[in-house]
Amino acid sequence: MDKKIATLCVQAGYTPKNGEPRQIPIIQSTTFKYDTSEEMGKLFDLEAAGYFYTRLQNPTNDFVAAKIAALEGGTAGLLTSSGQAANFFSVFNICSAGDHVVSSSAIYGGTFNLFAVTMKRMGIDFTFISSSASEEEIHAAFRPNTKALFGETVANPALDVLDIERFAKAAHEQGVPLIVDNTFPTPVNCRPIEWGADIVTHSTTKYMDGHATSVGGAIVDSGKFDWFAHADKYPGLTTPDASYHGIVYAEKFGLGGAFITKAVAQLMRDFGAIPSPHNSFLLNLGLESLHVRMPRHCSNAQTVAEYLHDHPKVAWVNYCGLPDNKYYHIAKKYMPNGSCGVISFGLVGGRKAAELFMKNLKIASIATHVADAHSCILHPANATHRQLSDEELIAAGVGADLIRLSVGIEDIEDILADLKNALNVL
Repeated sequence: MDKKIATLCVQAGYTPKNGEPRQIPIIQSTTFKYDTSEEMGKLFDLEAAGYFYTRLQNPTNDFVAAKIAALEGGTAGLLTSSGQAANFFSVFNICSAGDHVVSSSAIYGGTFNLFAVTMKRMGIDFTFISSSASEEEIHAAFRPNTKALFGETVANPALDVLDIERFAKAAHEQGVPLIVDNTFPTPVNCRPIEWGADIVTHSTTKYMDGHATSVGGAIVDSGKFDWFAHADKYPGLTTPDASYHGIVYAEKFGLGGAFITKAVAQLMRDFGAIPSPHNSFLLNLGLESLHVRMPRHCSNAQTVAEYLHDHPKVAWVNYCGLPDNKYYHIAKKYMPNGSCGVISFGLVGGRKAAELFMKNLKIASIATHVADAHSCILHPANATHRQLSDEELIAAGVGADLIRLSVGIEDIEDILADLKNALNVL
């Protein structure tokens, strides 16, 4: 039977047999023993399922990846050592030097730099467009060598809401997959695959872990993109891989398994961005309460956003749950039960007022982190986005006065009192 999201958070990915551990076990081992070379050889040929070295795969990691894939409604999943690694793998798995990608400009600053600087050095070019781009504008950004379209469901920290259906339609008309970073809403609030996304990524460091214990990332394949229908664009999936015994991934593993298997067999093999089994164990503990925590984050954030919206010392508030927000209606379409706990706002007095305000907070802590149980606050232009120029900051929707507040799951009265006290100092 089809299980509800709350049941999947608790039980998906791992089903213990009689007498086996009830909780996902931590398989803290680098290697796995076999009786014969022939048995191990089948693993290296991808002729049999199993484990031989944790740099490629590990049972603990795979159990948790399977849970996240189930939560997103995908066919296969992969855990990585960070969200950055997940986004890099999701693109590099289908791109090579000389290729091109179209991306929303309203994305996490680290991802923007990964695309605009680091991957450009690798010979992969990116064109950045508005997250609110029309179909015509999206199509205009494409080139003959474009291999993917990328966006964030709710951008960090600009909080733009992506029109997933519009982006998916344009991507598919161009014969490329849509990759969506779904970190902020999590599959509890939005499942991009249901709206046409082909690949979904996460920084599991955020709400999925939920307690700021473990850096990690995840990639989920929808299993719906037909690589063979666009074989000329994706030879890495549709032609023999000389580095892995001539395997044709899309042929041997089908649409449901080709993308993730290639990412493991090539990228994880060569880059080694694997999470530790212990971190995956901690991630799973966070996932078990994800469906309980997300509604609290959203209700607290809604109350805070409304309070800030009406405060005379607050110049502006950006939260898609506010009726006058430009993303309100599209957010209701994709995330009817709430988006996330992150708010951005600016104060009368700009940068200096922001610095004074943040110094006087007692509950919300100044931290580069976001989206965990604790309320956290940050001035992105001085932290996560400080590598961007003024023009790039504007393009990413991150003005110099922007404050990012990640509302936690503390008592809402205490959170409001903390904000009130800090605002009274201004």
